[in-house]
Amino acid sequence: MDFYSILANLIFATVSSSTIILFASMGEIITERSGILNLGVEGMMLIGALTGFSVAYHSGNLLFAVICAGLMSSLMGLIHAFLCITLRANQVVSGLALTIFGSGMSSFFGAKMVGLHLESSFKSIDISGLSNIPFLGRILFQYNVLVYIAWLTALVIFIIFKYTRWGLYSKSTGEKPLASDIMGVKVIRYRYMSTMIGGFLAGVSGAYLTLAYTPLWGDEMTSGRGWIAVAIVIFSNWNPMYAILGTFLFGGLEALQLRLQPLGVSISPHILNMMPYIFTIIILVLFSLRKSKSNNPKSLGIPYFREERT
Repeated sequence: MDFYSILANLIFATVSSSTIILFASMGEIITERSGILNLGVEGMMLIGALTGFSVAYHSGNLLFAVICAGLMSSLMGLIHAFLCITLRANQVVSGLALTIFGSGMSSFFGAKMVGLHLESSFKSIDISGLSNIPFLGRILFQYNVLVYIAWLTALVIFIIFKYTRWGLYSKSTGEKPLASDIMGVKVIRYRYMSTMIGGFLAGVSGAYLTLAYTPLWGDEMTSGRGWIAVAIVIFSNWNPMYAILGTFLFGGLEALQLRLQPLGVSISPHILNMMPYIFTIIILVLFSLRKSKSNNPKSLGIPYFREERT
């Protein structure tokens, strides 16, 4: 196998791996832009992964499975929104509780599905005339449909936040909710919507994991990717385009790890498994030390009391 084939396969594996985190990080950007901190992404991904796998296994309908996965995680987003927006509970505690809940619930209901395989899963699309182009065909035109949807989702979210009224209002609720409320923006409504949309995308992320990336169910199979998605949102400065680069970086680390082990590289597999998370810590430290202006929502994690309007 020549150098270009090796490089093409590495890029292909990088994009495939990064798609898992891309869906989740896009959802978290939407949620946090509205001022709601959601640390329950990992639990939502697990619920989405289990729901998607279960529905696909029993129905054989992959599209329906993805939608069900998104809706189940969106329901968890609704619970988080109710606790944090209506009841004004601590957003950190609520998010951590959802992660623990999602982990336990997926382990309990998924116990009987461990080791099962799907008869059908999302396969690479064969684009006639393009898939066979040397090098470019492999890195651009041989993915499954969910990968292209993830790219399109990131682009649409960027356009929404930059050019649409909905994006402007949603960002305003995360920056200055009181001023937004005075100007007639439905702060509560936008925060609820954003949190549920974020949950939906986290569920789709989990569904991609079990319906396309590895079409089987395993306990705790998200392996901390939800936490990496939250970290990517922070050091991407809440910008969807920068988040894409961040997901590619971590997808590349995972792809490299999977290819170094079979080659017999004399590095402990435990060290290789730790690489993405070590890198996350390093980047977060560098992000905290940088002097450039942060783009974080000013009211992130702060409950809004509509009764405080004076």
